[in-house]
Amino acid sequence: MNLIVIMMIIASALSIVLALVAFWLPQMTPDYEKLSPYECGFDPLGSARLPFSLRFFLVAILFLLFDLEIALLLPLPWGDQLSSPLTTFSWASLVLILLTLGLIYEWMQGGLEWAE
Repeated sequence: MNLIVIMMIIASALSIVLALVAFWLPQMTPDYEKLSPYECGFDPLGSARLPFSLRFFLVAILFLLFDLEIALLLPLPWGDQLSSPLTTFSWASLVLILLTLGLIYEWMQGGLEWAE
């Protein structure tokens, strides 16, 4: 048989087996805590006029900020093909140092603590 056909059969069989296991494996008795969405930190069935948690907002913004570094550093492996790769790597190092200093500052200020 062709190697590509064998790989396609293995990938399809593995996908079907994993999908069936994921469908049948969970418990059939749902739990209220697991069913409630925790996207905004509120009880979805409660009042909509509750004050918003600033701590939740801060942690979400910090996650987006430090997750953005992946998008900034994604073209870095192609930087060695430029005429001056040292400049590209120095700018990338500067971005990483700046983000590391920001992380240390937030850590020291207690911005990463969820509960006080």
